[in-house]
Amino acid sequence: MKRADPAYRDTERPTDKPVVWTVSVSRLSELFRDITLEFDALAEIEPIHLGFDDAVRHIRERLATERCDAVISAGSNGAYLKSRLPVPVIVARASGFDVMQALARARKISARIALVTYQEAMPALAEFGRTFGLDIVQRTYATEEDARAVVNDLKASGIEAVVGAGLITDLAEEAGLHGVFIYSAASVRQAFDDALELARLTQLESTRGRYQAAGDTLRARHHIKDLRGESAAMEAVRQSITLFARSPATVLIQGETGSGKELAAQAIHRAHPLMQGKTQAAHPFVAVNCGALAESLLESELFGYEEGAFTGSRRGGRAGLFEAANRGTLFLDEIGEMPLPLQTRLLRVLEEREVVRVGGTRPIAVNVRIISATHCDLDARVREGRFRADLYYRLGVLRLRLPPLRERREDIAALAEWHLKHALAALDARPHANLHAEIARCAALLGTHPWPGNVRELRNVMERLALFLAAEPLQALTPALILQLAPELAAPAGRHGSVDDSADHNALPDAPTASVAQIRAALLQLRGNRAAAARQLGISRTTLWRKLKEDEQPEAEASAEDQR
Repeated sequence: MKRADPAYRDTERPTDKPVVWTVSVSRLSELFRDITLEFDALAEIEPIHLGFDDAVRHIRERLATERCDAVISAGSNGAYLKSRLPVPVIVARASGFDVMQALARARKISARIALVTYQEAMPALAEFGRTFGLDIVQRTYATEEDARAVVNDLKASGIEAVVGAGLITDLAEEAGLHGVFIYSAASVRQAFDDALELARLTQLESTRGRYQAAGDTLRARHHIKDLRGESAAMEAVRQSITLFARSPATVLIQGETGSGKELAAQAIHRAHPLMQGKTQAAHPFVAVNCGALAESLLESELFGYEEGAFTGSRRGGRAGLFEAANRGTLFLDEIGEMPLPLQTRLLRVLEEREVVRVGGTRPIAVNVRIISATHCDLDARVREGRFRADLYYRLGVLRLRLPPLRERREDIAALAEWHLKHALAALDARPHANLHAEIARCAALLGTHPWPGNVRELRNVMERLALFLAAEPLQALTPALILQLAPELAAPAGRHGSVDDSADHNALPDAPTASVAQIRAALLQLRGNRAAAARQLGISRTTLWRKLKEDEQPEAEASAEDQR
């Protein structure tokens, strides 16, 4: 990228500007300020006049709530930040030409000059000095105290001019010597160029980031072995996954909340013969929750859009999830929540194997396997006119039902032990040597609970237990302790609602602990943050969204009736 390139300037939108922070505590600040003016139209640049620990602390605090694409610094301060910040740090580096120019300026001041560099010396400089008759003393430093001692030592030895970065020149002048700044505008300008180029490369990967935000990942993390359980029901599931993986046909996964629908989808993707080698990057797995996005947003996420398709659309348009999943798998979670207009578009993509971006006319060929999942009864939704029958049959060429945990109670104890061990490991705590026996003594209690949240609920309870066991390593795991920390396991079965074979009953368990009123109160308290509200209430985001939607539907119907 060329500095202040007019073409680049024209293609940048204000909302797309990279955010760059410059960090310096010396005369470098003045150079940063001057160069910033040249890049003002290309990036949001903010100076931070701090160094070392103060700068790290300040930046880390701000990163919790603010965006920063890159940090620019130099010298020892830059090296310090680079190893301690979670964002890219571009360290401005003096070129060989900068060094020669600085030495030439120092030579005009005195015949005895020194070059002080951070950590590493410049061996070639000795030959340069001999060739041009310069008496150059080279020294290095690692810390500020070290730098101060080096400068004082140079002064004691008769050095009058010191070449170095901002810290060194400041210390030199503080000691009564001449400080010659080593950096040129060209070097700092190159650091700005590098920062903006890095931001542009990040923007090229922004599609990947969007998919991670809207769905989860472009790579399936889970394998069939992650579907744990020795029951006959789980063995049947694994056999079906192995069989389905050989076919490119669509798969519809049905199961209650927390039963592992996405895990099963990833396992199907990973079990495909093409995935047995190191080819995951060529065969992506893209997931999106159809119930977590508004209709307009879901449409643009799935199909992409052309430039100018709507207000605020990105210049040049943007590819959608179907294009991102080309030659791989697109997992449509909570497909039952997809609005009817999008169902029509989805059916066309399945039949034609091509997508048309929002606001576009050009069809784009895609080769994508569709795996969808739902917690609800799609047959009932078809009868109610809420789901297209032709799409339902097109999505469910192959069908996989995941059994709820209450239908495979023989797996509960082993799953509890496995999740508890992993939760303890995450806390750097060792499990008891007799943990297996302790779990066995608690098996009756764990087995009588209906586990309406299925494996996810079991995992959450084990994580809760792990926190207390890690805090008190000598404490034994007993049924009494479990009931103390997870009193919901003692609730009578009727409180959880009837447990039948319908796919919709999994929504019942959330009702006693997360009513619509509680959800709205939590959203008000957390300023509309649904993810935080779901965590606070102990329910999934999908369940939270579904409850709000179901509550709003009668209101909308009543309003429509009034208007009639």
